[in-house]
Amino acid sequence: MVHYFAYGSNMSTPRLRRRIVSASLVCVARLPGYRLMFHKAGMDGSAKCDAWSTGHAGDVVQGVIFAIAHEQLRELDRVEGEGRGYRRTEVEVFARDGWVYRVATYCATRIDAALKPFDWYRLHVLQGAREHGLSDDYIRAIARVCVRRDPDERRRRREMRIHGRRAEAP
Repeated sequence: MVHYFAYGSNMSTPRLRRRIVSASLVCVARLPGYRLMFHKAGMDGSAKCDAWSTGHAGDVVQGVIFAIAHEQLRELDRVEGEGRGYRRTEVEVFARDGWVYRVATYCATRIDAALKPFDWYRLHVLQGAREHGLSDDYIRAIARVCVRRDPDERRRRREMRIHGRRAEAP
């Protein structure tokens, strides 16, 4: 098994399990010295999440550790865009119970701060944050991120349905 730290849309267990069937929850964790940014240039022309290294102890990315089957690591690399916008890296994260984990995560290599995430993408991030009980302040900060409507209505409906939402939902 490989420990994977999800901090963006893959925090949503239903979303991640559609991609990586072996994913199983380990615990909630935090990554100090990093800030959650929505500035990774996605292949679809929208912004995605990034754990941006700031080096400041006060900056923290909250997220979730999942265990995934080692043989599915290549599939995770593929869906995350390893080498095409994200780079898989190892980081140390701290669980609520004090345990320290060395985990795989993905950091952006293609950044465009002018992009906005699609509404459905932010919904995945919010649902994952709520599902795993991340802090209220952190959830509010995610909810304040400006979004845009996906022009591909078919994709938008498909992504919204993962959480039982109608495509009209904000």
